[in-house]
Amino acid sequence: MTHADPVSPAQIEAYLTRIGVPQPAAADAAALRRLHRAHLLAVPFENLSIHLGEPISLAPGDLLAKVVGRHRGGFCYELNGAFALLLEALGFGVRRVAARVYGAGGKLGPPFDHLALLADVPGGGTWLADVGFGSHSSYPLDVASRDGQDDPGGVFRLVPAADGDLDVLRDGAPQYRLETRTRDLDEFAPTCWWQQTWPGSHFRQSTICSRLTPSGRVSLSGRTLIETRDGARTETALPTDEAVLAAYAEHFGILLDRVPEAPEPQA
Repeated sequence: MTHADPVSPAQIEAYLTRIGVPQPAAADAAALRRLHRAHLLAVPFENLSIHLGEPISLAPGDLLAKVVGRHRGGFCYELNGAFALLLEALGFGVRRVAARVYGAGGKLGPPFDHLALLADVPGGGTWLADVGFGSHSSYPLDVASRDGQDDPGGVFRLVPAADGDLDVLRDGAPQYRLETRTRDLDEFAPTCWWQQTWPGSHFRQSTICSRLTPSGRVSLSGRTLIETRDGARTETALPTDEAVLAAYAEHFGILLDRVPEAPEPQA
């Protein structure tokens, strides 16, 4: 399928089953909130394909095949790319937008560093939907508001920046700088490739698989299982390949036949 191809009713049903949400009665703000949080609870942020030698494709059919068909996750281009297809199929207006992530020392990443979504709700405003940033807001953020927006993930603010962009702040710390112009998913392909292949990319430094839980978050970083429940954090070392593979299956529903390994650091 191409971006112009509609998502079939069977694909919509399978996607909603994947995230555990019934078909919304209307494309309204309440439905968007339910879909957003459900996606974060069900579909992990993960970079395992990079460390398994799997090619990452942004073609719509491939996105749905991975996230829905294979019950995998992905990083921003894949997760928000797939979520956009679902939202459009359910009647939301969706704009794909680029962002530059704030790194160490407040330095901005490259253009197209991150893909986020602006979801237009008929009669209900425009919302920043982002299910591909890892630990972030549980619910969409009101793009028109400049006030603090309380969320289980923190207090978020959207602050005007240069050239009509918006800085997204979490508890006062800048997360990324968001463009507001509409982009095509194909425009993200070069940076997506760069994130996969550049030795200095943080996605290549270690494996990560992480998802929201009702009481916090569960993550598998390398061979360490990290669980946060009601603010209490525990870390468990997984000493064997069998234990790592079992954790991927138990906590993320990801069935692998080998452990994804980050490359050895270059001398």
